[in-house]
Amino acid sequence: MRAVIQRVTNAAVHINGEQQAAIGQGFLALLGIETADDREDADWLCKKIVALRICADKDGLMNKDILETDGEILVVSQFTLHASSRKGNRPSFIRAARPEQAIPLYEYFIAQLSELLHKPVATGIFGADMKVALVNDGPVTILLDTKNKE
Repeated sequence: MRAVIQRVTNAAVHINGEQQAAIGQGFLALLGIETADDREDADWLCKKIVALRICADKDGLMNKDILETDGEILVVSQFTLHASSRKGNRPSFIRAARPEQAIPLYEYFIAQLSELLHKPVATGIFGADMKVALVNDGPVTILLDTKNKE
């Protein structure tokens, strides 16, 4: 499971020209699920995201986690995070989980993240053609991969 975490001042996702979800200050999490992922990966990733100390303290230093700042999280599914471009120029997505495996794990991830955040997590719609807008704060962008926990 891979996630790109972007600290944002605001973010929104639109589908078919209509706003699906929006947040203020917090994190935009782009989430990619691969065939080898399971609930253990989702649990680890959720805990890691909530514990990331990338929010500014009163001195502007990255010392606070999202709970300490009462921030929000917007999760957008993105299978392209598992693209492989080793051969040729057209990416292969063979490692990305198919919807029948990915959707239940995506929904589990959302539920676990909401529980740890103590409030609902905003989301896009799995598999939809989404337009994502954000104002990256910092910019701060963190890459997390459950297959590289060390």
